Amino acid sequence: MTQTATHLIVALVLAQLIRDFWLNKKDKKKFPLYYVLLAGIAGLIPDLDVVAYWVMYFFGFSLEAVHRTFSHNLFVPLILIFLGIVSTNWKGRQFFERNFKWNYVFYILAFGVVVHLILDAIIAGFVMPFYPISDFMIGLNLVSFLPAGLQDLLLPSLDAAVLVLWLVYLEFKHKISSFI
Repeated sequence: MTQTATHLIVALVLAQLIRDFWLNKKDKKKFPLYYVLLAGIAGLIPDLDVVAYWVMYFFGFSLEAVHRTFSHNLFVPLILIFLGIVSTNWKGRQFFERNFKWNYVFYILAFGVVVHLILDAIIAGFVMPFYPISDFMIGLNLVSFLPAGLQDLLLPSLDAAVLVLWLVYLEFKHKISSFI
């Protein structure tokens, strides 16, 4: 399982790159930095099933029976996209002095979940994209190609590398050292 920091930072970085290089200045105002933060947090949503496992453990469930099942499928982002379409005309809501547009929020949540699923499928293990309808599994599980002695080191090393690269990017693109 890809670790928390990787899910958070990769979703953040991808949202930031889209904002920095794909959107023009006018569109950047519609996609402020707090949406980038929301994308990063959304990258953690599928692993909320681990929280459910903490409770379900006492009822005899194994981690394998809970993790990467209901929250690790394509139905979650599809539901979020549907909610984004439905909420297009909903008025924005102000939270923490920020004006959120509901349809953007749902699309960003769907983006973060999809990033999470892709990371899990590529790096560590498999996902069942159509669960509970089908037990079909997809994934490259790149960790399994490493020697056994290195498999446990890959994910923490990946976390560290992604964090360092993100901080370097922020320094060169946004001059974060001027905020310190």
